[in-house]
Amino acid sequence: MGVRIAFLALSAAILAYLAGCAGGGSFNSGQRAPWRAQAEDACAASGVVRASAYVVPMRSIDGPGVCGLTRPLKVAALGGSTGLKPPATIGCPMTAALDRWVKNTVQPAAYRYYGQPVVEIRQISSFSCRGRNGNNRAHISEHSFGNAIDIAGFRLANGQEISVVRGWWRGGQRERGFLAEVYNGACAQFYTVLGPGGDRHHYNHFHLDLLTKNVNGGRHVCRPQRLGRRGIPVAQGGADATATGSIKPIPFVGPGED
Repeated sequence: MGVRIAFLALSAAILAYLAGCAGGGSFNSGQRAPWRAQAEDACAASGVVRASAYVVPMRSIDGPGVCGLTRPLKVAALGGSTGLKPPATIGCPMTAALDRWVKNTVQPAAYRYYGQPVVEIRQISSFSCRGRNGNNRAHISEHSFGNAIDIAGFRLANGQEISVVRGWWRGGQRERGFLAEVYNGACAQFYTVLGPGGDRHHYNHFHLDLLTKNVNGGRHVCRPQRLGRRGIPVAQGGADATATGSIKPIPFVGPGED
């Protein structure tokens, strides 16, 4: 009896997973929004992201369900010289935004706090057909469209590792200052940024995505709030967003889905 119950429970879990990622719920509720392919096409046509030994075009990904990308890229380096490990499967708009973030925020912060560049960024999730926070009963994740990435750490030229999970709360002043600066820069570049202290699911990484429904009146969703130099949250009259009115709109993304 015990074996039979265990088998039935396992079968139910498998069926629930398959329903979430291929046959039901938000994963299979209609067509993929047309703006997603349009955004990829426009980004590719602009030439802002070019194929190279580190940015390799892949065959289109179609499914399961509505998951996929028209023009997926296998990205092993950002800005031409900063390694991304393991290589990420993401779209052109996400690649362009990451390149800007590395150039405008990550590398200047590394030189400011450590006097040397970041040579490698560690990511722990790129394209993945799933619900938000790994819950297939939740709204579909931007990871399902190659429109999100989870950043867990940075490696400097001297080999020093800067880990989000270790450095966010318990790092030294330089480590916390660096992480605060790259986090704040991400809040300005990406439309959704989630990190340690924002909720229990993002305790060990920065989640970055380009879901434009999270832009409202020049503000982007940023949880927790932007941080001061010592890694202390800066009060801004709202826990869910940060003002980015002076930041130019991110190109090649369309309206978010409900």
